[in-house]
Amino acid sequence: MQIGVDTQRAVENKRIFVIDDDDVSGIALQFMLADENETHVFGELDAALDKASAWPPQLVLLGHGLCGGREGGLIAHLRANLGGAKILLVCDAASAPDVAALRAYGADGLLTRPLDLATVRRKVDAQLGRRTPLGIPLVVR
Repeated sequence: MQIGVDTQRAVENKRIFVIDDDDVSGIALQFMLADENETHVFGELDAALDKASAWPPQLVLLGHGLCGGREGGLIAHLRANLGGAKILLVCDAASAPDVAALRAYGADGLLTRPLDLATVRRKVDAQLGRRTPLGIPLVVR
C-alpha cells in the first residue's frame, strides 16, 4: 500500500538500514519508508554490517535500546564501517532530553516514539538531502 508517495522519490533508490532490537518499531519504520526507499530491517548490528559490505546504506536508523549505554562507541563503529552514511537514533520521548549528548556522540538526528508517518518521512528526507516541506503553524486569535 502506498500512502502519499512521490514517484520521483520512489525511483531514486536510496538505501536505508533500520537496526533495532524492537521488532515492532523496526517493522513500523520499514512500512513507513518502504514506498519511497529501499528499506532493510536488522535485529543485530553484525547482520547489518555484513549486508553493508555489499550494499552500503545512505542512512541508518539505529534503535536506542540496541545501544545499551554505549552509544558513543557504537556510533563511532558505524561511522568507521559505513563511510558517509547518516545516522538517526530512534528513542522514546522520555530519552529525548539527552539529545545534546546523543548529538555529541555523532548522531545526525533523532526520531522519537511514538512514530508518526509524516514526521518520520520528513526527517528521513532531510537526512537524505531531499527537499522537505516547511510547516509553519498558523495561530488565529
